[in-house]
Amino acid sequence: MAMTSTLDTARLMEGLREQSAKTGRAVAGRDPDTPVPTCPQWPLRTLVGHLGQEHRWAAELVRTRGQLPVPDPWQADPGAPDGWARWLREGAEDLVRAVQETGADTELPTFFGPRPAAFWLRRQLSDTCVHHYDAASATGTAFEIADDLAADVISENLDLLCTPAFESVRPAAAGLRGRGERVGFRPRSGEGWVVTRAPEALRWERGPVEADVVVSGAVADLMLVVSRRLPPQDDRVAVTGDRALLDHWLTHTAF
Repeated sequence: MAMTSTLDTARLMEGLREQSAKTGRAVAGRDPDTPVPTCPQWPLRTLVGHLGQEHRWAAELVRTRGQLPVPDPWQADPGAPDGWARWLREGAEDLVRAVQETGADTELPTFFGPRPAAFWLRRQLSDTCVHHYDAASATGTAFEIADDLAADVISENLDLLCTPAFESVRPAAAGLRGRGERVGFRPRSGEGWVVTRAPEALRWERGPVEADVVVSGAVADLMLVVSRRLPPQDDRVAVTGDRALLDHWLTHTAF
C-alpha cells in the first residue's frame, strides 16, 4: 500500500505536539538514570535525548531536502531534567515549522525513495507515540493516546514493513515473506488490519479481520503489540489461531 496517512497534516501536527507534551510531563524532573524497561539498553536521559534529537534531525532533513546520517541517541544532550519538557516541545515545534515552511506535499528524498515532507511528520509522530509509552512505563505515569493516533501508528508501521526498500534498511524483514499466511489485528470497534505474507512481498489492508492468527483488543493495546511493547500473552489482548505465526512475525518486525 502507499504510505499515506488517514490523518490530515493538521492532525499529524496536533498529534505530534500532543504526544510530545505528554511525554514531557512523564519525564520532567525525573532521575536521568531511571531504567526504561521497554528500551532495556537505555536510561531515561537517552530516551529523552533521542526523541528530541530525532525531531530536530527530521526537521533538518525537511529543510535541506536531502539526507543526513542517522544521529546517535547516546550523543544527544537534552540538558537538565527540569528542562526536558521544553526540549521535547521545542523539537516537535521545529519539525512542525519545517513542514509548514517547506510544504507538506513537497517531495523529498528518503531512505524509502521520494516521499512528501509529511512522511517525516508521520514517521516522527509514530515514534513519539511509542516512546511516550516507553517514558510512561519507566516513570509510572499513565499512558494516554487517542484512538485515531494509535490506529495510524499501526498503519504507518505496516506501511514501512510492506515497502520493498525497507528490507535494505532492516534485512531481517526479508524473513517476513511467506506462503500467503495472514496475520490480523482486530480492534474492539472499527476496521482491523490484515497482513498477507506473500512469497514476493508483504501486503496489508484494512477491513474485516479473517486471518491465520488474530490479535484482538483496544486499538491502543494493538498498537503496543505491533510495536513490540506489549507481549501478546498480556491480559489486555486476546490471541486466536496460530500463535507460532504471530511469534515469528513479532520476532522479525523490530525497528
